Amino acid sequence: MPIKLAVFDCDGTLVDSQANICRVMEHAFAALGLAPPPRAATRAIVGLSLVEAMAVLVPDLPAAVHLALADAYKAIFRRMREDGELDAEPLYDGLVEALDALAREGWSFGVATGKSDRGLAHVLAVHGLADRFVTLQTADRHPSKPDPAMLHAAMAEAGALPHMTAMIGDTTFDMAMARAAGARAIGVSWGYHREDALWQAGAERIAHRCADLPACLAA
Repeated sequence: MPIKLAVFDCDGTLVDSQANICRVMEHAFAALGLAPPPRAATRAIVGLSLVEAMAVLVPDLPAAVHLALADAYKAIFRRMREDGELDAEPLYDGLVEALDALAREGWSFGVATGKSDRGLAHVLAVHGLADRFVTLQTADRHPSKPDPAMLHAAMAEAGALPHMTAMIGDTTFDMAMARAAGARAIGVSWGYHREDALWQAGAERIAHRCADLPACLAA
């Protein structure tokens, strides 16, 4: 039987992590003596890999600064998590129930995220979700979204074909990656990019609640 694969973004799709991302970003900029970006700008780059995100936030600064900001962000995030200074990153309401419903309909699950391996593993462990996913793809091993490398790898690892794969995410980067990989593009409106932007980026359908996901994924 062909495998049906639902690949989820993490930040803004599985968990609401914007508070921590914005706080750590502000600390990273301060560490380099730079004025922090507005939080709306930070939310807009969630989903990109760190170096690419920094290039969007401060495009007039050289690549060496983008790399230094990315390194500072990773170090500060790790320290704040180890010191217990970060807020909880809650699952969106109804997410577990939606996964249960999709599993009953024969869907397998993956993740494709701009997080690191360590960051994704932490989130999944905290919420008891690690055993739910058959493939985990992160920024540690792939180019940044919207490059389709993460999705190609997820499909290859799970044994799924593009037309049987759905990318579920809250950003235009997720929608563009899905289209580039030949997969279905399913947007969610509870994350960090506007609904109209998701449509413009190629969303096939948009879920407004986690409970909507089974209907959105129905053929």
